Amino acid sequence: MIVLDGTNLTIEKLVRIARYNEKVKLHPEALERIKKCRKVLEKKLKAREIMYGVNTGIGELSEVVLSDEEIKQFQKYLIYNHSAGIGDPAPIEFVRGAMASRINVHAHGQSACRPEVTLTLVEMLNKGVTPFVCQKGSVGACGDLAPMAQIALVLLGEGKAYYKGKLMDGAEAMEKAGIPIPGLHARDGLAVINGSNFLTAMSAILLYDTNNFLKQAEIAAAMSLEALKANMKPFTVKLHEARGFHGAVRTAKAINKLVEGGDLKAGRIKTRVQDAYSLRSIPQVIGAAHDAVAYAWSQVEIELNGVGDNPVFFPDEDLQISGANFQGTPVSLP
Repeated sequence: MIVLDGTNLTIEKLVRIARYNEKVKLHPEALERIKKCRKVLEKKLKAREIMYGVNTGIGELSEVVLSDEEIKQFQKYLIYNHSAGIGDPAPIEFVRGAMASRINVHAHGQSACRPEVTLTLVEMLNKGVTPFVCQKGSVGACGDLAPMAQIALVLLGEGKAYYKGKLMDGAEAMEKAGIPIPGLHARDGLAVINGSNFLTAMSAILLYDTNNFLKQAEIAAAMSLEALKANMKPFTVKLHEARGFHGAVRTAKAINKLVEGGDLKAGRIKTRVQDAYSLRSIPQVIGAAHDAVAYAWSQVEIELNGVGDNPVFFPDEDLQISGANFQGTPVSLP
């Protein structure tokens, strides 16, 4: 069981949820934060305070103030408007990862959605209801509006979803799983879709796999060095420490550990004075990839534990600020 509190979602944990179906729980303190923030929103609504995407339109219509009746209907039509994905179905693990990532955003208590919305996403993960999402459609610069909207459709009892290996109507999947449909009230829809959670989940899963591929590359390299009776001096750790790249040091250490106990490492085999460049540069090449992955990894984990939303609420200060915390560039650029 992985308990999400807004600050503790690592890439490894996300993969356990998305790929290996580990159960999820919302931390009790996170639930209280969500409730507290929702009360602030409802107070502001009663006071008719202008809030982007709550009682105004969005985008170019942000200056249009909605009536009480329009506020009730707006979140539904917001989701309809953005459910515009195309192409093949996205892998289920990407969708599950996006759902887990969005739950962790809500856990900060700065999105002002109803707690029922977040808890329903938790139930969907735990009971295996996965919305059908198309691979193409995200604009990134405005968050993953299209794919996240297809997730939100199921919260309305619409769209399509997978349940026990079958694709069916969203309402049917929720009924079979015994999950009540929460609907979307003021702010709820935007709180589900307005972030880069799909591309962040996809990045996290691909980084996890890439990291494993690099470890496998080191194993293959060590086997090649043994087979070719390579000179091990280029893998001396202090050589790479002298240059200073962490990835190269890491790879040199890994390969030395892999050949530990063999004749090559012990120096019992006659070797060349200097091997081919392709062998000597293994730590530099694999190490450079490690460094790139490490940087991307750090950026993705920041996003997994940040408040990617707009507007962002600060309940203790009775404040809401509109900005661009949905922007996908910090995750996509690395």
